[in-house]
Order: sequence, then C-alpha cells, then structure tokens
Amino acid sequence: MSAAVMTGRTRRVDHGPVVPPDPEVPERPQRRRFSAEFKLAILREADACTEPGQIGALLRREGLYSSHLVDWRRQREAGTLEALSGRRGRKPANPLAKEVTQLRRENEHLGRRLEQAERIIEIQGKVSELLGIPLIPASDEDESGS
Repeated sequence: MSAAVMTGRTRRVDHGPVVPPDPEVPERPQRRRFSAEFKLAILREADACTEPGQIGALLRREGLYSSHLVDWRRQREAGTLEALSGRRGRKPANPLAKEVTQLRRENEHLGRRLEQAERIIEIQGKVSELLGIPLIPASDEDESGS
C-alpha cells in the first residue's frame, strides 16, 4: 500500500520500508544448447504444419524463436546437422596408433644413439691417426666368421 504525500509542489510516494539491494552479483544465465536430433525433430514438425498459426504455436510450446528455425533450416541445407548428430568428443583411439607412436619414439632414440656411436668411431679414428696406429678396416667376411 503506497501513500502519496504532497510536499509543496512535489509529490512523494511512500512504498513502505526501504529494503537494501542484494549485494550478490547474479549469475550469468547459461545459453540453451539444442542437440541435432532435437533440431531435426522440430524442423520435421514445422515442415508438417499446414494451418496458419501452427508454427507459432509450435514455437511458443517449445520456447523457441522463428530465427531458430531459419538458422536450423540453413544448417540442414548445408548438411551440418547430420554431421553434428554423431557423438561428441574424442574419437576412439586406433589400437595401432599407440604402437606406432611407441615405435617412432624408439626409432628416434636409436637414431640419436647411432649418431653418437658414429661420432665416437670418428673420434677414435682421428685418435689412432694421431698416435700412428694403423686401423685395419673390418670386412663383412671377417664379421660373419668365415
């Protein structure tokens, strides 16, 4: 119950006791997200509407805007709704992918060890040359044991 009080030329309205504003900041509302199945179902239902006002009733019932239908029809024509209807998230891992990754790592590691071994052999060759020790190159026949 409000009472109007005339004070001079101004009118002041009394609305009752003064309540201080809530100091809490309200949470920001979250956007609604519609699944591809829902969008396609609504589009099928909207396409089946033949009477004037049926689409409006559908939109009111579902709490949608006409712009939703426009966007969803464009997506359907572009084929993006069918692409979105699959499962979200990471694709199941290929069982061989883990092995391939492990083999690549191992290959890189062995490549680094080979480079290191080649450098060591090169340094040993230079040291033997400096010391005047002749190196006899090993042939493939000697290594096979024949």
